[in-house]
Amino acid sequence: MTMIRMTGIRRGTLPMAVLAVLAAGCGTQRSGDAADAYRKSHPTPTGISTPSTPADFACPGESAPPTPTATASVTPAPGDHYAENHGFMVPFELHGKHRCDGLAAIKRVKSVLEPLRKRGDFTPEGTLSALTGLGYPAGKTRSYQDGSGVGFLIEADAWPVCVEGTMNSTATRADAFGGYPDHTGCETPSGGH
Repeated sequence: MTMIRMTGIRRGTLPMAVLAVLAAGCGTQRSGDAADAYRKSHPTPTGISTPSTPADFACPGESAPPTPTATASVTPAPGDHYAENHGFMVPFELHGKHRCDGLAAIKRVKSVLEPLRKRGDFTPEGTLSALTGLGYPAGKTRSYQDGSGVGFLIEADAWPVCVEGTMNSTATRADAFGGYPDHTGCETPSGGH
């Protein structure tokens, strides 16, 4: 019997001793300890580094480089995570050489679609034929009916440089972008992460 009581005491003593040791060490720091020595040899940075905006330069055909656009800072309502949850659908901007590639692709696309627009040929088949005639592969080029006009999406190169736009009776519009976060290719992602 004595042995059983001692085992019960020992079982209760070990967790209490561990808890006491852990509690005694929490939150204490003495100068001269290893952590203090580490901090002295590896100082904390004075500022938080932020990624810099890539520099853009004038592309062929431009008179001056673009002026950087200020991004609007909107503070969402508490509990509103719409922007956070839909960030995967915001395309990447093109910078540097890729921006120039995108502008050149837009110019080529508009030059081949403008005659179609003037003739009133707003068929997805005619648009696809004109775009693949520029050398864009059919598997990376898509055209579709968009109201009274035609919409199109091209993966112009593998980086990717994507060209997206519409053509209708009033204008041919095209924009270039660099794909989407967490997604390959130029198609707008349908689901988040």
